[in-house]
Amino acid sequence: MIRIHHLEHSRSQRILWLLEELSVPYEIVHYKRDPDTMLAPEALQKVHPLGKSPVLEEDGIIVAETGAIIEYIIEQHGGGHLKPPPGTPEARAWTYWLHYAEGSAMPPLLMKLVFERLPQGANPLMRPLFKGIASRAQAAFVDPRLKQHIEFWDTSLAETGWFAGSDFSAADIIMSFPLEAAADRAGADAYRNVKAFLERIHARPAYQAALQKGGPYAYA
Repeated sequence: MIRIHHLEHSRSQRILWLLEELSVPYEIVHYKRDPDTMLAPEALQKVHPLGKSPVLEEDGIIVAETGAIIEYIIEQHGGGHLKPPPGTPEARAWTYWLHYAEGSAMPPLLMKLVFERLPQGANPLMRPLFKGIASRAQAAFVDPRLKQHIEFWDTSLAETGWFAGSDFSAADIIMSFPLEAAADRAGADAYRNVKAFLERIHARPAYQAALQKGGPYAYA
């Protein structure tokens, strides 16, 4: 059986959702973040050297990185579901979004999170200085980049409401976290197509079942 090493408030929630969509049995090994640093526990390093989640285990196979895990699950357990037929424009779009989600969409979101938290960890006397630096960095670089990405998502969703063709697929699952995080931190839910996408995925029974099993999830 598949075992998922799952960290609360993390992107590994998407893997649970994918398995629920495919009705693939799995078990979860739960991990909690450090309440002060919000970092993953050292116990995850026993599973994978980088100590990050998600990590999939099955029959002695260990797979890390969300995109790689999604590809593995689709190849081994997908049965032709949640991925467009090979060689089609939809399949090429599917592959693009699978890599884009972590490679391009997440970096500006992580930068925004870092700059928002930067003043909080500073010495009280230095906090105003750090706050000013963080605010200028966000206004001059981070927020414009995020706006560019959000507009790209909204345009991409305009035709069918999904990212890789007219049907829901694993591309939508991997793209869910950037959109959820951007709605929470950057006002992405003000965009009509992004908002409608989030409403559709949140209403899916498999999404809700994964939330119940995965535990706390706040787009960390």
